[in-house]
Amino acid sequence: MTLSRRELLAGGAATTLLFHPGRALASGPGFQVEQVELEVPTLEPEHDGLRVAQLSDIHTGRLTPDGRVIGAVRQVNALAPDVVLLTGDYVTWRCDAPERMAELLKGITAPTVAVLGNHDHWTHPERIQRGLEGCGYAVLRNHNTTLTLRGRPVTFLGVDDGNSRHDDVLATWRGAPASGTRLVLTHTPSTFRKLEPNMGLACFSGHTHGGQWVVPGLTKAALGIAGERYMRGEYRDRGNVLYVNRGLGSGRGGILPRLGSEPELTLFTLRRPTGT
Repeated sequence: MTLSRRELLAGGAATTLLFHPGRALASGPGFQVEQVELEVPTLEPEHDGLRVAQLSDIHTGRLTPDGRVIGAVRQVNALAPDVVLLTGDYVTWRCDAPERMAELLKGITAPTVAVLGNHDHWTHPERIQRGLEGCGYAVLRNHNTTLTLRGRPVTFLGVDDGNSRHDDVLATWRGAPASGTRLVLTHTPSTFRKLEPNMGLACFSGHTHGGQWVVPGLTKAALGIAGERYMRGEYRDRGNVLYVNRGLGSGRGGILPRLGSEPELTLFTLRRPTGT
C-alpha cells in the first residue's frame, strides 16, 4: 500500500500518543489512548494484569482519515498488548471497499479477535469477514474461541450485532467452558442486557461513538429514546461488567464533528478483585 504524505504525517502524529496517554491531538486526525484498569470477577490468577487493547467503530472511508487508522494500528503494536479486540463497524456505506479496510487494518502483531457491527451487516458482511480473516484476525459471529495467554486458556465469546438483529447469545455460548477467564465481544452495548446475569463476565462493545456530539442531558436522553442506556465507559450491571468504547471513526450518523467525545483506543489491564 502506498501512503500519501498526509497519511504518513497523520499516522506519525497519532503514534506520539504513546508518550501522552489520554491526551487528544491539538490538530490533525488523532485519538486518545485510554488506559483502564478493569476488575473482572472470574479472572484466572494467571491472567491478573492481562493487557487487552480495543478498537471499535473504525468506519474506514470518507469520514475517517486513513492516517488515523494507520496510526492506531501502529499505536496498538507499540503498546504490546496480550490480545486485541475489534468490535465492529469497519466501514460505513456500501461504496466503502472492504479491501481498503483490510489494507489499513492489517499488521496488528498480537492475537486479534473481531466481531461485526450494524454497518458491516448493512454493507458487505461476507467480504468484511474475509478481509479481516485475511489479516489473520479471528471473526466470531455468534461463536466462541479459546486462546492460550500467559499459559492459561482465555475464552472469547463473540455475539453478533444486535442492532441489525443478528445476535444469538445461546449460539455464542454453545460449547464454551462454564468457568475460567471469559471475555465477551459485541458491537451494540444493549446486547449486554441479554447476557446471563451474575456470571462475572467482562463485555466489550462500541456503536455509540460515546455520544459523538455530547450535549449534557440531551445526548444521553436521545440514546435512551433509541433504546441504548449505555453511552461510554465502564458500567457494572446485573453482576457483569461492560465497557463501551467511543470508537475511532465517524459513521454516517457522525457527519457532525465530535464534541466532547474524542476518538478512542483503549488499553485495559485486567485485574482480579482485591482479596481473591
